Amino acid sequence: MQWQKEKIKIENNSMVDAQVPIIISASRSTDIPAFYGDWFVSRWENGYIKWTNPFNGQPLYISFKNTRCVVFWTKNPKTFMKHLDWCDKNIPNYYFQFSLNDYDAEKYEAKVPSVESRIKTFKELSQRLGKKRVVWRYDPLILTKDIDVNELLRRVENIGNQIHEFTEKLVFSFVDISIYKKVENNLNKENVQYIEWTEELMEEFANGISKINKNWKLKLGTCSEKIDLEKYQITHNRCIDDDLMIDIFSHDLQLMDFLGVEIKQADLFSEGEIVKTRNLKDKGQREDCGCIMAKDIGAYNTCPHECNYCYANASKEIAKKNYQIYLENKNRESIL
Repeated sequence: MQWQKEKIKIENNSMVDAQVPIIISASRSTDIPAFYGDWFVSRWENGYIKWTNPFNGQPLYISFKNTRCVVFWTKNPKTFMKHLDWCDKNIPNYYFQFSLNDYDAEKYEAKVPSVESRIKTFKELSQRLGKKRVVWRYDPLILTKDIDVNELLRRVENIGNQIHEFTEKLVFSFVDISIYKKVENNLNKENVQYIEWTEELMEEFANGISKINKNWKLKLGTCSEKIDLEKYQITHNRCIDDDLMIDIFSHDLQLMDFLGVEIKQADLFSEGEIVKTRNLKDKGQREDCGCIMAKDIGAYNTCPHECNYCYANASKEIAKKNYQIYLENKNRESIL
């Protein structure tokens, strides 16, 4: 399934072809809420953005005309919270994927605020939007010579004990190093003595987090992981999640129609049920990714969080340079 296309008028008054997606991802490629919130608001009000395909370098225009849902991905939405009233008025539906890790001691996320600060922000965001609309991610889980499975579990538990009442789900992923050269190069450059995850180690973590979760009672899910952890009550998650959208945005008939939702009313002989009639899996993502299709509007090499494990930046230096270029002109059509 492809996104609808139509002609739009851009700022130089010329007409161009544009994709008109129903769901926007903002973004897997960079932290738009943390660094590009003003740009996002400005571009939404202009009605479109220009996005550059990272694989072939070709520009693509994206119109927000038909957008019914935006999924925000972030490590620090603090500066974006000033826009939430605007979001409520202008975006039909939205929710957050909030990555809240603890690598403070190692400074693996050099420009990310402290764990304590981000816990406070998480609570504030949840209180503002409701806990269903703020998904907690511990992403990625990193093993090193100093951080073993027990230490990771201790850190996750510390955060979870403080925020489990402010969310309904914890999603985690095991850092992929060998399959992502950017990740491997960035970790080696920072002299991080990492340890590759094995299935045995994954099972050990899953068993531990499942026991901890008996006190939290959160939904547990993995992100883009092949391993089956169902026996620990851990599912394969969809981050761009049609089930979540159906749960909290069922009033939006346009969105439900796109998702292929049919609601069968209860009667004397059967209980009511919701039936999904479309398979909207995003074929542009990894094989083990469960997300439904969405148009990502971010750009690689633009996130200045300076995370040592980053898969979206070739280097911290390139990302910092591109962010400075953006700061010189926040109103342009594209981030880059």
